[in-house]
Amino acid sequence: MDFDLTDEQSLLKDSVTRWAASRYGSLEQVEAARRKPLGFDEGAWVQLAELGLLGLPFAEADGGFGGGPVETMIAVEALGRHLAPEPYLASVVLGGGALRLAGSATQREALIPGLVEGSHRLALAHGERQARYDRADVATTARREGGSYRLDGAKCVVLNADAAQTLVVSARTAGGRRDEAGISLFLVPADAPGLTLKPYPTQDGGRAADLALEGVAVPADALLGEAEAGLPVIERVLDEGIAAVSAEAVGVMEALHALTVDYLKTRKQFGTAIGGFQVLQHRAVDMLVSLEQARSMALYATMMAGTADTAERGPAVAAAKVQINRSARFVGQEAVQLHGGIGMTLEYLGAHLFRRLTAIEYLFGDTPHHLRRVSDAGGLLGAA
Repeated sequence: MDFDLTDEQSLLKDSVTRWAASRYGSLEQVEAARRKPLGFDEGAWVQLAELGLLGLPFAEADGGFGGGPVETMIAVEALGRHLAPEPYLASVVLGGGALRLAGSATQREALIPGLVEGSHRLALAHGERQARYDRADVATTARREGGSYRLDGAKCVVLNADAAQTLVVSARTAGGRRDEAGISLFLVPADAPGLTLKPYPTQDGGRAADLALEGVAVPADALLGEAEAGLPVIERVLDEGIAAVSAEAVGVMEALHALTVDYLKTRKQFGTAIGGFQVLQHRAVDMLVSLEQARSMALYATMMAGTADTAERGPAVAAAKVQINRSARFVGQEAVQLHGGIGMTLEYLGAHLFRRLTAIEYLFGDTPHHLRRVSDAGGLLGAA
């Protein structure tokens, strides 16, 4: 199988890498952007639009650039390597993914041009406090009332919700709380009456919000996709999200490994650089091996993310997330130990890279959860 990038993909990689390196080449630049009201610089978001990154996954007919999972992988890996705080995952991959997969022609025409040019952002509001990682566990309800729907319930840890103008909200229109059937998706304006956002910073330097919906009324044409058929869309969007954060994690691990190797070359003890000690060299190599294992599985997740067949895509993406989680923890902990005390100080870039890896380990499901997904499918061979 040919894993080489095309000429266009290589140009994309070079342009994103150059932009991220110039915009976030130091921890001070990253921290300055995080201190903005929305947790990122909106001027940088416009620059991402000018680079064409915000339109990557959308069809050319909808005003996008017709890219796929590979182009998304290239973008998020480069952004992750420099801890770029822009809500690319939340708006383009998750919220935009739901619109791309389930939106009607009218809905896509109304929203995608704004997403592509950077004037409009989306967020996916699906997770609920009691659900843990169960994608079908939805207690929020949507009741049909004449020509509209009334939404009641709550959502938690909605990534970058306070930066979004429109929320993609999952709600149950039929069935019991954990039934796979009966879930619908709705486009809800962020300023809709009855919708309350409680935003907060996350431990990795990002932002999220909890949502309360009390009698939020939306018109019938706010329904995204078919009624009571939202779970397959959610599953595919979240699997695409896993593929994206897998690529991001590779970028973060790559930066952390390079930072650690550089530290070993410059930190002196007993009159010599500690990188000269063979045992520390072995540990740095073990970090590299774990990084390359993660890179291989991130590529696997990328290749499978665009597959419509849940039975084939699900176990593959879950297996990739297991390796990403294990590598993220190993690389992060080894980096801290090889750095010593400085590796945990927030004035040092390495600590922020480690915090992002720790957040990714639990985002969209921890290791035991995804091991169960693979096991329930009979393993990768069983899924095939």
